[in-house]
Amino acid sequence: MTEIITNFPAFLLVLVRVSSFFVTMPLFSYRTIPAMHRIGIAFFLSWIMFFVIDKPTLNIDEFYYMLIMKEVMVGLFIGFVAYMIFAAVQIAGGFIDFQMGFAIANVIDPQTGAQSPLIGQYLYTFGLLFLLTINGHHLLLDGVFYSYEFVPMDQLWIPFGNENLVEYVIKAFNSMFIIAFQMSLPVVGSLFLVDIALGIVARTVPQLNVFVVGLPLKIGVSFIILIFVMSVVFMLVGDLTEKMLYTMRSLMDLMGGR
Repeated sequence: MTEIITNFPAFLLVLVRVSSFFVTMPLFSYRTIPAMHRIGIAFFLSWIMFFVIDKPTLNIDEFYYMLIMKEVMVGLFIGFVAYMIFAAVQIAGGFIDFQMGFAIANVIDPQTGAQSPLIGQYLYTFGLLFLLTINGHHLLLDGVFYSYEFVPMDQLWIPFGNENLVEYVIKAFNSMFIIAFQMSLPVVGSLFLVDIALGIVARTVPQLNVFVVGLPLKIGVSFIILIFVMSVVFMLVGDLTEKMLYTMRSLMDLMGGR
């Protein structure tokens, strides 16, 4: 406790980065976790990290306020990239909902307060449970701990305008849609074949109203395909978690100017 009091500026920087990371990162940033609990977790985690990381002796001057802004940007940016990669599960659900006719029946996501597709919310909930099962939340906390090895506390400037950093963020954003398409491809591809079959039926049997028959048929086919490919979806969620951690590490490496 004495060390924290004597080097309080460094402890405050650690608390700012961890708290900013909790604002945007998956799982820890959700509204279902009370704000007081998140603040408490961030404080005690910063307290533990303070005694094991390399920290310089800092004074409160005009550069110190710039360091606080830098720590906020580092925490928010790393957490946002992690959330962006994991959001591929909801995007895959959105692709499936659009094909099976559930796109109009969005629900309010209690975690973020935004509208979310039905199947997307269903898959996202299982994705979070899978993340907890493999202790992915521990790996996320390891990410913010090891961020001090890549982005030191006394580093004043972050190369946000660096060409390599911008290109890497764009590639990570692109890979999110690729993984989402891979997760939704079995269901979307099957529904595309169902649409072709319904089109052939509409041409050969004009008396049959394909709009009345098609919607329940596509919903039933979608659920059947989801049951069979759920194991593949979870395998892709595992790859997505690995991709998220790898993206965080590479991003911190680039932000450290390496």
